[in-house]
Amino acid sequence: MAKTADQPSWIKEFRKAVKASTPKGWLVMQGKKETTRVQIRKSGKKIGDITIPYKWEEKFWPNALQRIRAAAKAYEESGQKLDVRTCFNIAQKHTSESEIDWEKSIEAYREFKKDRVKDSTWRSKYHPVFKNVINATRKSSKAPLNGEELCKVALKQWQQGTPIRRHMRLALFGFLRFCVQEQQFESTWLPPDVTDKDLVTTKKKIGYPLTDSQILQLLNSFPIDKIGNKWRFAFQCMAVYGLRPEDLRTIHTRNGGQEIWTNFEKSKGGKKGEKTEARRLYPLLVHDIDGPINWHLKEQLAICEKEGLNLLPPLGKEGNAGDACRTYLSRRKVWEAIRKEVLIEEQKLTAYSFRHRYAYYGHNRPKADGSYRAPKQIADAMGHSLDTHLLIYSRFQTKDLATAFDETSLLVKGTF
Repeated sequence: MAKTADQPSWIKEFRKAVKASTPKGWLVMQGKKETTRVQIRKSGKKIGDITIPYKWEEKFWPNALQRIRAAAKAYEESGQKLDVRTCFNIAQKHTSESEIDWEKSIEAYREFKKDRVKDSTWRSKYHPVFKNVINATRKSSKAPLNGEELCKVALKQWQQGTPIRRHMRLALFGFLRFCVQEQQFESTWLPPDVTDKDLVTTKKKIGYPLTDSQILQLLNSFPIDKIGNKWRFAFQCMAVYGLRPEDLRTIHTRNGGQEIWTNFEKSKGGKKGEKTEARRLYPLLVHDIDGPINWHLKEQLAICEKEGLNLLPPLGKEGNAGDACRTYLSRRKVWEAIRKEVLIEEQKLTAYSFRHRYAYYGHNRPKADGSYRAPKQIADAMGHSLDTHLLIYSRFQTKDLATAFDETSLLVKGTF
């Protein structure tokens, strides 16, 4: 232990304050891992040795003192008969539950962030975790008593290492720091340190490309009614033209119905503000046992444009088309059956699996003359750069790999 003369002035002030507001024999000192430790002696005998959740730092000692005073008060009110650890548990409950208006603090944080966070971003990357905060802190015996406990409960629904959990963690940690620094919350509400478990994993599940037979089976399960037909048309377009869900909003025909285009603009992820351009769509037809199926999608769209009709289902607000597609698909038993098959293969089935199908067949289904399409052609048709295409779909480019090795049993003589 450092000599008194070498100690910072705040430690002297802290110990002086503890001595003045607690019974004789209450001592405060630095614990393991820079925590705050309280030792209690009575008649020369140690009756308690408690570590409280405050770092041994100047900015935390006023809150630590408040906790110690509350514990000492409980101890005195019991006639010094209560166990010291019980007194500190009472103090923790008392100080943690003292009139915190979480909803009001969240509103204050929204106001604090108003010039830096758009409403759409707030709804998608802040509101979900704050809703969990409200639910978790409702008065009950299981309500979190500090920042670490609150973070554990509020983030529970998101898997460790995923980007969405990272977004929610950043929002929640920033909010709790704001509460302590600007709303005068006790320092115990500060978030925990970030650990390796919180890092976003670079290993992602491979996006699954639906097969043509799976697509036909799925589409045949859709109801034959107005909404069912609209969703059928939407997913037919996604499969045949390799569309993203958001591409559906802007598909239209040009040149007298001879071409089909999408005007959807997507960030390229490089230079700030750089977006993809409108592109013409090129079909890769779905095949059944008899060959390619022509659903006449372009012609259907052209006719409906002339008649002022809408062929597409409701896709929600801008940016939510993927959610709308996912919700509709999740209600189909066939989709759920395919999803279970895909999980066994450690791949991921999403609304983008229609688009992945387009990339797969683009690379692996030869043209009429027997040749294959260049990767740049497929990238252009799908509306992204060649670099992005190679990064995402490089696994589809190697053809007939099994025949290049001793995969075929006919090539291997038996050794029986």
